[in-house]
Amino acid sequence: MTDAARRGFSVRVFLPGGDPDGLKVIEKSNWTGTGLVVPRPLFSESKERSELDRAGVYLLVGPGEAGDLPKVYIGEGDPTRPRLESHVRSKEFWTHAVVFTSKDGNLNKAHVQRLESRLVQLATSAKRCDLDNGNSPNPPSLSEADTAEVDGFLDDLLLCLPTLGFGFFEVGGQQRPRGREFTLSGRGIEARGIETSNGFLVRAGSTACKTTTASLGGNVAVLRARLVERGVLVDAGGMFRMDEDFQFTSPSLASSTLLGRSDNGRTSWKTADGRTLKEIQEAALDS
Repeated sequence: MTDAARRGFSVRVFLPGGDPDGLKVIEKSNWTGTGLVVPRPLFSESKERSELDRAGVYLLVGPGEAGDLPKVYIGEGDPTRPRLESHVRSKEFWTHAVVFTSKDGNLNKAHVQRLESRLVQLATSAKRCDLDNGNSPNPPSLSEADTAEVDGFLDDLLLCLPTLGFGFFEVGGQQRPRGREFTLSGRGIEARGIETSNGFLVRAGSTACKTTTASLGGNVAVLRARLVERGVLVDAGGMFRMDEDFQFTSPSLASSTLLGRSDNGRTSWKTADGRTLKEIQEAALDS
């Protein structure tokens, strides 16, 4: 994403039913796109909305079977309504549908196929969700101008999603967040990380215990296994090594995963001068 995309922008969330947990209509400043966040119980009363008459790309989002990673399916349709109706019947896991289309109707079938393909690629690279897609669709052949237009649409779509709580496409090291670095040591491992607005980012090269203790929660154990399966944690002999930056949802989830035991990350992650993350956070409140 370009530096220009990091300039200030506004995202407007409209609640047609007046319910914060209900249907949401999403618009971004200086963007031709529009989005819908549809809770599954409200799909039947929302399915006649005009946005679903157009070509679009969509996410189906629900809780994972275990662990910290949500389950996501990425699809496209022209229009999207029939595809979503079929998923109501055929897919049980999802709790929300997130649909993006164009207000001016300029997206066509090939455009949304490229959006679907790129989103699947990004989600696979980010490793922050369990993808329910059975395969990775190939992008269609588009002109250079159409490719640039669709990729610009995608940039804006990706700016909207994290503001809605759907940050499944952000690769940990992509933004290289800057800030005070913390270290974690214990059980023979050494790790580096940074507190971020989305949780806690552990740096590539950090190490993790191979063995676990009885105190480790089942969900964390599942997450560890999935990180090994995805190649985020790789075998380095007597320990695991983080092969890439990875964003955890909390410092405690990060430290517990690396140490292989239940752990309070706010007291385990420390600065170079020995101050804990908890001390840093509390000092910031008093400043």
